[in-house]
Amino acid sequence: QVRLVESGGGQAQPGGSLSLSCAAVGASRSSNAMGWYRQAPGKQREVAAAIANDGTTNYGEAVKGRFTITRDNDKNTIYLQMSSLRPEDTAVYYCSYYSDADGIFWGPGTQVTVSS
Repeated sequence: QVRLVESGGGQAQPGGSLSLSCAAVGASRSSNAMGWYRQAPGKQREVAAAIANDGTTNYGEAVKGRFTITRDNDKNTIYLQMSSLRPEDTAVYYCSYYSDADGIFWGPGTQVTVSS
């Protein structure tokens, strides 16, 4: 069983920055991918950014050039640096973890609000 421990988020003004982190507790050392998905009210969940343990990254079109995802494989932890935030970035952000060995898991979600 993998438990995802999320931290960060909160409120920022447009143009500001926030960061998120997520630790996968109990994860195996197998090849895996972790990422952040987000869901705004009334909208479908969408990928913000994802990263495999070989460093390969994938970003949603809406955040490219503004968000950066990194990871520490020794800690099974990922980090999301969000810059140039926009009101449309307001959403609940969910950490995800997937591996063939462990399956797929989701964190409880953390709120990010961008407003003036």
